Amino acid sequence: MSVAVDRLVEVVHLLREHCLWTAALTHASLVEYLVEEAYELVEAIEDGKPEGELQGELADVLLQVVLHSEIASERGAFGLDAVAEALTAKMIRRNRHVFTADGGLQPSFPATVEEIIASWDAAKREEKAALAAAAEQDAVFAGGVEGLPRHLPALALADKALGRAERRRALDAGEPAAPGEGLESAPAAVWEFAGEDELGELLLDVVRAARGRGLDAERALRGAVRRLPA
Repeated sequence: MSVAVDRLVEVVHLLREHCLWTAALTHASLVEYLVEEAYELVEAIEDGKPEGELQGELADVLLQVVLHSEIASERGAFGLDAVAEALTAKMIRRNRHVFTADGGLQPSFPATVEEIIASWDAAKREEKAALAAAAEQDAVFAGGVEGLPRHLPALALADKALGRAERRRALDAGEPAAPGEGLESAPAAVWEFAGEDELGELLLDVVRAARGRGLDAERALRGAVRRLPA
C-alpha cells in the first residue's frame, strides 16, 4: 500500500493501544458510526459540497474500514491488506467482461450496459453456487431479496430487489430488462409524477398517511420486499 495508507494504519493501531476510548471500540459499537458516516458522505455528494468536504467525508468512511480491519487483525483474523486483496479478487471475478481469470484484460469489451449487467449477474450466480450456503445465510434475507444486505434502507432494498427481478425476467425472456416492469398493477394515479421532486412528495405523502394510521412505512416496505418471489 501507499505511504499515506501505511501511516493511517499505524496511527489507528497506536490509537487502539494508547487511547482508552478507541481501544474500547468493537465491530458492534462502530455500526452506528459507519451508518452515520456513510449518510454524511451521501449528503455531501447530493448537496454538491466543495471538494474538501467530499474528501473529508470519504476519509471518515475510510476510517471505519481501517478500524474494523484493525480490530479483526488484533484477533488474528485479517488486516487491511487482506481486505484490499479480497476486494481486488472480487472485482476481477465479478467483472469478467473486463478481466480474464488471472487479472489480465479481455481482448474486447461489451458494447452495451445490458451486456455488462448480464455478465455481472452471471458471475454472481456462479460465485454464489460455489460458496457454502450456510455462511451466507446468516447475513441475507430469503425469497426475492436473498443475497442483499439486511440493513439496507427499505427504499434501496426495494429498488435493488425489483431491479434483480427485472433482470431475471429479461434473462428468461431473452430480452433487455425493462425498468419498472409490473407497475401497471397499481392505480395509474399513483405514477403521476414528472420527476424526482414530485416523486419525493408522493413518497412523503405515503409516509405521512402511514404515520396517521399508526403504521411503520419502513417496516411495511421491507415486509413487502421480503414477499417478492425468489
